[in-house]
Amino acid sequence: MAMDREQVLRAAAALLARKSTATMDEVARAAGIGRATLHRHFAGRDALVKALEVFGIQEFEGALDRARLEDGGAGDGLRRLVAEMEPAAELLAFLVTENQLFEGDEINEGWDRLDARVAALFRRGQEQGEFRIDLSPAWLTEALYGLIGTGAWAVMDGRVAKNDFQYMIAELLLGGARRSVEK
Repeated sequence: MAMDREQVLRAAAALLARKSTATMDEVARAAGIGRATLHRHFAGRDALVKALEVFGIQEFEGALDRARLEDGGAGDGLRRLVAEMEPAAELLAFLVTENQLFEGDEINEGWDRLDARVAALFRRGQEQGEFRIDLSPAWLTEALYGLIGTGAWAVMDGRVAKNDFQYMIAELLLGGARRSVEK
């Protein structure tokens, strides 16, 4: 049976987001493959985590591209980004909480690139008067990551309906980020 690398990485991220101490045996079972097959592709947990991060950066970059952040208002761009990130939300939930990911310069460059693109969206919203200026773009970026991660956990645990994921994240973040118009 051929191994679908993307499916294995998604299954691993979903499991590790719920249970960060999962063994490679548990990851293999969650992915529907044998332990030996998993080890042929990922020499150990560190190799799997590294592959998850590379895959996560690729997924996030793709979501940013598809969201067309430069089109229309910043709030609409944010809504599109949340929608595009939803399929990879479990992966982002894992990556946001995995503290060993910040060790290699190459990976940090990937995250720096992603952070800059998201922060630029928030900065544009501030410059156009759509978002509050007392919250830094860096903080809003981290808040977005946190909301996507916790939203994914809530859906995985069955505490939140999957259909509500996009609305709840976008509206909570935008409700706090929107600049209020004083009369």
